Amino acid sequence: MYEKTFPNKRFKLTLAFLKKHIATSETIFDLGVSNPFSKIMIENEYTVINTNGEDIDNDQSALKAEDYTVFTAFEIFEHLLNPYTVLENVKCDKVLISIPMRLWFASAYRSKTDKWDRHYHEFEDWQLDWLLEKTGFRIVDSIQFTHPVKKLGFRPLLRFFTPRYYLVYAVREKENR
Repeated sequence: MYEKTFPNKRFKLTLAFLKKHIATSETIFDLGVSNPFSKIMIENEYTVINTNGEDIDNDQSALKAEDYTVFTAFEIFEHLLNPYTVLENVKCDKVLISIPMRLWFASAYRSKTDKWDRHYHEFEDWQLDWLLEKTGFRIVDSIQFTHPVKKLGFRPLLRFFTPRYYLVYAVREKENR
């Protein structure tokens, strides 16, 4: 199914990474409203709970109210003003997080038509690592991958070689519980 869905490379890599670390018997709390990738997880026999569109910067009650064993945030943290408090309020010990990485040759993304579709944070890999460490998580596995575009030009050429996404699996250290 996801072979025909944009962006298929990112979905394929993310699904393979998820399957490598998370059993389908686990319940996933996926930060953000239902989306194409949460549907892919469901099609692959994962139980997925999504948020309902609430402003997570101001209302993190769903993180505490829902019953889940895995927390995922796929390309969400860059939109939040304070992802630190989100990670503090996660009540499980396993997280999978992906972020678009800050690119030295492109400015931060900002939609001109959608006030929510903006990147407040443009992370480098070490910044997400530090955020996870400060909230008590230890990185078990991570990957970086590119996002080539089918356009001509200097920046599209750089996208063939420069990692755009960073995907991390981390577990909460027991002494921090």
